[in-house]
Formats: sequence, structure tokens, C-alpha cells
Amino acid sequence: MAEPEFSARGVRIARWPRSLTRAGEVRIEDGRLALLTSYGSEIDSAPVSAVRAGRPWFAKADETVATVNGTRYRLTLQDHDHGRDGGSRTSGRFLAALKRAAGRS
Repeated sequence: MAEPEFSARGVRIARWPRSLTRAGEVRIEDGRLALLTSYGSEIDSAPVSAVRAGRPWFAKADETVATVNGTRYRLTLQDHDHGRDGGSRTSGRFLAALKRAAGRS
């Protein structure tokens, strides 16, 4: 099994207006984005070419909005190792990995 192109744990995954998990996982592997619960159950997944993601102007630095299979999810990516600004770095790494995996520049 290959190592994932991107993986983040401890991610809060919300589908407006409800939180689905506060300790989920976002994973990009083999050309697919998967949103997982803290127990490893799949919330949603799709090929990265079909996923839209970005950081809206009104979102916090550690938040990203991703549309997977037509459903909008708010992902709060916190990097506990880097303190306050770590979430924005993790969020940026997620968006860059998604673009790379989809072949977009």
C-alpha cells in the first residue's frame, strides 16, 4: 500500500449546519479524496478531479471548504505541532496536494 499524498488527522468535518466529527481524517491517496470519521468510517470520497476546494474570504485561516459529490463540507485543519499558525499551513498544504493530485497548476 502506497503512502498517501496528503493525510491530516484531528480534522473537524462539518456539513452545514452540523458537525460530523471533531477528530476526523482527510486523506488524498491514489487519486481520491476521502473524508473519514475518527473511527475510520468513510463519510464521503470522490476522485480528486471531481472535488472543488478553497478558502473563502470569510473563513478562518485553518478552515477550508470542499465540495465532494455535490456536498459542501467545512474542514478545520489544525496542526497542533505548530501552534496558532499551524492550521493555515496545513490548510495550504491540503489545497496544494489536491491541486497536484488533480494535475492542476
